[in-house]
Parts: sequence; C-alpha cells; structure tokens
Amino acid sequence: MYVQELIKRGKLDLVTSYILLYENSQNPYEMRKRSVSEFIKNNSKEHVDYDKAGEIELKVKEIMATGVKVKDAHHVACAIAASCDYLLTTDKRLLQYKTDEIELLNPVDFIERLEVN
Repeated sequence: MYVQELIKRGKLDLVTSYILLYENSQNPYEMRKRSVSEFIKNNSKEHVDYDKAGEIELKVKEIMATGVKVKDAHHVACAIAASCDYLLTTDKRLLQYKTDEIELLNPVDFIERLEVN
C-alpha cells in the first residue's frame, strides 16, 4: 500500500505492460480486477503495449533460458524495454533471476532501500 501511495503522489513512476493487463484480466475476483484496472488507468506513467511484443521476444527467450516462466519473462523483458530501474515482485522464484539490466526486489526490500536513500 505504501508503494501505491508513493505512485499516486508522483514520487514513483508506474510502468505497466500488456502482460500485466492480461494477467489482471484473468483474475477471477471481479472487485480486485476492477481495482487493479482503475489503479493502472489512473497512475501508469508508461505502458509497454502488445505491439512491442515482437521486439521483446528475443529478451523473453533469453530470460526463459535461465528457467524463468514465460509470463514472468514477459514482465521482466517489458520492464527492461521501458528502462525501469526496478521490478517489484513477491514471487520468490522470480526474485532469483539476476541481470545487470534491472533489479528485481520484493516490495519490503524496495521500501527499505528507499528509506536508506
């Protein structure tokens, strides 16, 4: 919630992507789905759209070659394509992926990093 509040106040930029919208569309909980859609609509500073998927595919394959699942690889590749500094996730398996192109952090570690800087 703290990260969301920082995004709403313009302290952090939210980058969204076609894979995020797709995953949200699959959410079986209608209220959560609407809430996420509304947050994205009102707060996204940049969006990596599906029309860029072709150019992202090479990066997706490279990431998947390390054992990352296809949807997660799309999240990472989209974040890299948008030149994001961080990708926040609670997926412990995805957090094991390391690259010099972006830093993957869980939200708690990200907040701690913000407070130190």
